[in-house]
Amino acid sequence: MVTPFPGGVGISGLHVYDWPAADGVCGGSPHVHLTCSECYCVVGGTGSVQTLTSRGFAATPLHAGSVVWFTPGTIHRLVNDGDLRLVVVMQNSGLPEAGDAVFTFPAEVLADPRRYAAEAAAGDEETARRRRDLALEGFRELRDGGSEAVEEFYAAALALKRESLDSWEKRWRSGALAAAELTGEHLVRLRSGDAGHLGEAEVHALEPRSPRRFGMCGRLDTYDAGDGEPVHGLGPAG
Repeated sequence: MVTPFPGGVGISGLHVYDWPAADGVCGGSPHVHLTCSECYCVVGGTGSVQTLTSRGFAATPLHAGSVVWFTPGTIHRLVNDGDLRLVVVMQNSGLPEAGDAVFTFPAEVLADPRRYAAEAAAGDEETARRRRDLALEGFRELRDGGSEAVEEFYAAALALKRESLDSWEKRWRSGALAAAELTGEHLVRLRSGDAGHLGEAEVHALEPRSPRRFGMCGRLDTYDAGDGEPVHGLGPAG
């Protein structure tokens, strides 16, 4: 899918959940992306992003104007201290919100694909809260377990998503790779003195689809890219 967003990226407008968890902290569901980087551009409110990698735990403050990004393998949890709102920029046409994510559920859930799929689904606030709380349970286990626990989680995440890799590659080829190759074609044409592609200039504008849905970390608006497939737009993998 080639989206109208520059570079074949995806964007999402995120209103981070303000639901308190068992530890008294408000926020979203901890999860990881296997192949995509993600960037948070904070447009309002305050909070932080808690991260966990093989090198350990960290918390990065977020406030209006903050820009924070992280690479695949960074387990992350958004914390909302007050009306935290973000624009999220995602690799590969929004793949982080369209499949390239694994929740930090406890090990016994990760080992059972059917149970994982059932727990990962969320159609309303009740199921989204339950999903978040289960992910936090596993997140605490990973934080206490150190680098060995994190590596075991990575292995379990790969096992869950292995069958999805072909579809991810298709999305990458038709999105980010196609956009990069088109830039290369433009450069070749410009070097030869051919600026004809400039006459094909277009303006794209998207309106939000409804209803707003429950995302991994907050309430999401989705947008239609024009080819019948929804993309995540300004409005919140994360």
